[in-house]
Amino acid sequence: MDILKLIGRKKILIAQDIEQNKIILNKKAEDSKFLVIGGAGSIGQAVTKEIFKRNPKKLHVVDISENNLVEMVRDIRSSFGYIAGDFRTFALDIGSPIYDAFWESDGDYDYVLNLSALKHVRSEKDPFTLMRMVEVNILNTLKTIQQSKEKGVKKYFCVSTDKAANPVNMMGASKRIMELFLMRESRDISISTARFANVAFSDGSLLHGFNQRLHKKQPIVAPNDIKRYFVTPQESGELCLMSCLLGENNDIFFPKLSEDLHLITFAEIAVNYLKQLGYEPYICSSEEEARQFFNLEYQSLFTDKKYWPCYFTKSDTTGEKDFEEFFMEGEILDLERFENLGIVKSSLPYKEEKLDWFLAAINGLLKRKQWVKKDIVNIFYELLPAFDHKETGKNLDSKM
Repeated sequence: MDILKLIGRKKILIAQDIEQNKIILNKKAEDSKFLVIGGAGSIGQAVTKEIFKRNPKKLHVVDISENNLVEMVRDIRSSFGYIAGDFRTFALDIGSPIYDAFWESDGDYDYVLNLSALKHVRSEKDPFTLMRMVEVNILNTLKTIQQSKEKGVKKYFCVSTDKAANPVNMMGASKRIMELFLMRESRDISISTARFANVAFSDGSLLHGFNQRLHKKQPIVAPNDIKRYFVTPQESGELCLMSCLLGENNDIFFPKLSEDLHLITFAEIAVNYLKQLGYEPYICSSEEEARQFFNLEYQSLFTDKKYWPCYFTKSDTTGEKDFEEFFMEGEILDLERFENLGIVKSSLPYKEEKLDWFLAAINGLLKRKQWVKKDIVNIFYELLPAFDHKETGKNLDSKM
């Protein structure tokens, strides 16, 4: 599968910047000890591979998914083999006391990279999953930063999202709030982060779902009105590595918008995807028609070509942003240091007392063990007055 062609791109985005900084990246990596949190997700695996192939002194990877860790190790061994450094994985929940014991038993790292996140807009559909998003994206980030400061970690990296720039959904807002806390914590430890576009075929993404639909002989459904930027898994790992090892305190790295980073709809990608596999898309007029396509009687109508059913629709679910952006008005940018990467050098200011209030309000809800979605939404609005939350009453779980 040619991923670049699939997402409408002609060349790899960050290759030139990686090549120009190859010596310093390799030297920093091989002289350092790394902990990657959430390292078995799609971006986490990509970052882990980028670090591993540069022969670090120590590379420990923590993730809640035991199965994904196993597959990651198999993938690394099959692709790169072995290194002299200490490479180990741990199936742990970073919010648990067991993780705390793991940290206290060692904690000797130069760089801590936090790739754990609840990333789906659909995660804001109910108050409990939404609170879990707050816990993972904000509270656990603060916890691991505090632990890093106590152990004298040199640098903390945390992944953000393009959706944190002028957020319209709770996921993007949670990452924007996380960025505000990162700014405050960066007074005591060097922190950098990255905002980037959708990662093609990342776990749980719509593109990853295309693979699942073909495997399970099911129709492909996608919006035809939303355009998005995409990066490859390798590019996501390279972007995080660049920010972690070369970013200065408070830097937010992002891919420069250019003709090389092509806007494309999910429906266009679906068509490209099917054609690469030798199928012609058969456009259905309803979910039911798409589901019925695989009936033998229906398929007997098509003998001249290989068709696959597709249902393309307008997007009408909560939290969908009309366009993508990587920075906000008022942020100071450096667009000269790298060829294909920009840097937010100075983000919008925060109010200390508001951050303290936010934590007290969230912890108050957790202590009571009772809240509704509106409680969390109102807390977000208090911290982010310009937050433009779009509630349509529909979520992605209500669609095929």
